[in-house]
Formats: sequence, structure tokens, C-alpha cells
Amino acid sequence: MNVARRVYEFLKVGSQAHAQWDLEVSMSILKSKKKLLILLALMLPICVVSFLEAGDMIGSKTAYAPAFYSTNIFLISIAIGLCAGLITGCIGAGGGFVITPALMAAGVKGILAVGTDLFHIFAKAIMGTAVHKKLGNVSVKLAMAFLVGSGAGTFIGGYINKSLYDYDPLLSELFISLVYAVLLGFLGFYALIDFLKARKSNDTGDAHGSSSTGMTGLAVAVQKVKIAPMITFDEDFVPGGRKISGVIVALGGIVVGLMAAIMGVGGGFITFPMFVYAFGVSSMTTVGTDILQIIFTAGLAAIPQYAIYGYVFYTLAMGMLLGSLIGIQVGALTTKVVKGIHIRGFYAVSILAGFINRAATLPKKLVELEYLNISKPVVNTIESVGNVVFWVVVSFFALWVIGMFVKNIGNLRGEDESIAPVLVKEEA
Repeated sequence: MNVARRVYEFLKVGSQAHAQWDLEVSMSILKSKKKLLILLALMLPICVVSFLEAGDMIGSKTAYAPAFYSTNIFLISIAIGLCAGLITGCIGAGGGFVITPALMAAGVKGILAVGTDLFHIFAKAIMGTAVHKKLGNVSVKLAMAFLVGSGAGTFIGGYINKSLYDYDPLLSELFISLVYAVLLGFLGFYALIDFLKARKSNDTGDAHGSSSTGMTGLAVAVQKVKIAPMITFDEDFVPGGRKISGVIVALGGIVVGLMAAIMGVGGGFITFPMFVYAFGVSSMTTVGTDILQIIFTAGLAAIPQYAIYGYVFYTLAMGMLLGSLIGIQVGALTTKVVKGIHIRGFYAVSILAGFINRAATLPKKLVELEYLNISKPVVNTIESVGNVVFWVVVSFFALWVIGMFVKNIGNLRGEDESIAPVLVKEEA
């Protein structure tokens, strides 16, 4: 139980750090007229062609397709991006976890959902690189060793997804849904337990955790492993700096790249806790390295593994980017007028909704693959219930946040421009 609790804390801190990155990148785009004009230039032709029909491609076996599908799916992608942005901005974690499941729930094939989400993350990272102020804390050697591993990991993860899809699209759907069901179920149930404990103890503090402020026992043990080449880092924070094997860092990168390519995420939700808790890297150096790795990891996963094979729908990616930019600002502002205990509750419920949605699809996939023998009406009903629960929960959350925003817009108008919640406390 203690091990599971530690893993949950590990992933929770990571998802908070990734949400902080997402928030800063989004605000960097929104505050730049030049970047907004670039986004508008990208959106105009896509908006025009999105009103044309491209045939039955998203739901078919053939993944190769043009950069548009239909008006409805384009509007749905904006709504998905909006909801994910609201969750990220308001809760401070978990928004990125619902994008791929939401796309799949909307009828997009799993491999297309993964590729499109990765491209959306990559596009956002490229447009928001003005966050480079923190890149001064990057340890170049540490970053290079990690990126060698994460690059290899993206190729492994992409190969797994493409091989499963080529062998049997249903098997690909089952695999991606299973990965998400396990991760979201684990995070969701522990988050729910945390919420219930906080409510019982009348703890109404904010929902955002803090990073570790010292070396863990694991980090000390890892730094004692002397496998060449040894990398020195954090010279500005520790006299003489600390040392770690480049091989271990690269192996960590493989894990991050693998998860990024399989799940369609940037990998930041694993990188931050891995660097701080497992490698013993200071938070300041970790933040800079994390920003750098997301750009390259998402790019390597999105372009060579998915885009060139036709597994990216650019219309959906741009729609999600547009929606998330709006949602993340509204969500971040709303944190000023809602109680922390409510945010904790919505975090747990939104993650559990994603879990229910993906878990509800598993019986149908197993029946279609002839691994289970259950009547089709039963498995179809289970899947439909999972979809309804997911969309009702996400829609209710979105309407609640937007309602709170509109209700308090007068008070928020006079607030300070600095709207980002403090998700990661930097070490001295």
C-alpha cells in the first residue's frame, strides 16, 4: 500500500508540473500578438476546409487521410481542448490525460488520437518557446543524455502502436484503452481517497502539491552507481555539483519517450518526479530540462512516428490548441474564486470519468477480438454508459467553471495579471 501511495504521489506531482508547463506556454502564446497572428494564419485555412467532408476515415481502418474531416469533429476538437484547458488551468493537473480518451470517445481511432494529441503538444511547445527564461537552468549534458534515451523511447513506443494497428486495429484500440484505464484508474481512486480525507478533516487548502525539497533515499542510491559516462550537474546549487551516470539518465529518458509515444502525452508528467525524486536533480534545473525535453520528445514522437504515416489530423490538433488556450486562461482565473477542496474533488472525478470511459470500452473490444463471449447488446450498453458518464462529468465541470468565471468576472477584472497557480516550488 505504501509503495502504491508513493507511486501516486510521484505521478501527481508530475502531472502538476506538466500542467504548470502547459499553463506557462499557453499564456506565453496569449500574451504575444505575433504568436496569435501566426495561430490565426494557421487556423483560417483549416477552418475553411473543415466545412468540407472527407469521407468515412476517422472511424475506418485506413488511417491515411487529409488534414480535415468534418465540421462536427472540428468543433468537437475545440470543445475537447476547451475542457482540457479548463481542467489544467483550474485544477492544475490532469487536463492532458483526458484529451486522448476524449478523442477516442468522440469516435477517433486510438492511434489517430495519440498522434494528433502529440502534434497538438508539439505545436503548442514550439509556439510557446518564449518560456526560455527558465532554460538557463538546463544542464546541457543532463539534457542530452536524457534526450538520447527519450528519442529512442519514442521510436519504440511508436513502433509498438503502429505494429499493433497494422496487425489488427481492434488490438491497437484495446491496448491504448487498457493503458489509459490502468493509469487513470490508479490516479483517480487515490485522488478520490485524498479528497474524502481532506473533506473529513476540513482541510480546504489548495489542491496543488509541492515538490520534494531534498535528496530522497532513492536518489542517493542512484547517484552512487558509477557507470561511465558520469555527468556533473547542479554546480550552482551544490558545491562541486552532483554526479549521476549518463546511462541511468538515458534509461529514464527511454521510459519517458516510450510512455509519450504510446499515450500521446509530452512525457512531462513523468520527467519532473523522475528527475527530482529518482535522480536527485534540483527543481530549478528540472524545470528547465523538462521544458526542453517536452519540445523534442513530443516532436520526435509526433513527426517521425505518426505524422509521416498519416496518423495526425491537423484540423483536430489546431482545434484543440485553440480550445485549450481559451480554457486554460479561464480555468486559471477561476482558481481565484473557488475553494481548494472543490478543486480536489473535481480533479478526482474528472480523472475517474476518463477511467470509466476507457474501461467501459474494454469488454466490447475483447468480444470483437473473440477473447470474451458476451452478447453484443450488453457490451454496447456498457460502452454507451461509459461514454455518457464521461461526457456528462466533463460537460458539467466545464459549465461549472465557466459559470463561476462569468459570475465573478467583475472581481476578476481587477485581479493581478499573474494568474498562474504555484504548482512547483523551486528549491534554493
